Amino acid sequence: MRPKARDAEFEDFVRRRRSHLLGTAVVLTAGDHHLAEDLVQGVLVRLYLAWGRATRRGGVDAYARRALVNAFIDHRRRPSVARETVTDTVPDRAAATSYLAAEPVDAELLAALRALPERMRAAVVLRHVADLSVEDAADALGCSPGTVKSQTARGLAKLRELLPQAAPIPAAPYEGDPS
Repeated sequence: MRPKARDAEFEDFVRRRRSHLLGTAVVLTAGDHHLAEDLVQGVLVRLYLAWGRATRRGGVDAYARRALVNAFIDHRRRPSVARETVTDTVPDRAAATSYLAAEPVDAELLAALRALPERMRAAVVLRHVADLSVEDAADALGCSPGTVKSQTARGLAKLRELLPQAAPIPAAPYEGDPS
């Protein structure tokens, strides 16, 4: 593929899908807009570098989702993250922006999501926010469909404990046997 055509295809993908990736990243990071922006930017760089492979396989969206989930999970493993100090107040705060099209995300839900381990949170978000099938979520997480089902079920159970007064969370999100 010629470089100009490749760049045009990539630019078109970014224009169409960046806001969706960013919305998913915001929920994955439990409302940390700055981290979400960083993760998406890194994913887009990786996607640009691997554009030829991703388009040959025909799964640019799947590649981007998997790269986003991997970037999110790997973020906590970085030594710089372990050295950060969390405080209650931030000296400078940007205006809150919702990247999820028309639906603002409830702060209480984001706090409850923050309490889940990263892979469990990713499974819940991919299944119930990004509305992926079990197989697509498994592909994005790099695990088996059974793992996605169990992580999602455990995550939803934990969210039910943390948010007892909230709207009911579906007890059986899967068709057939949830195991």
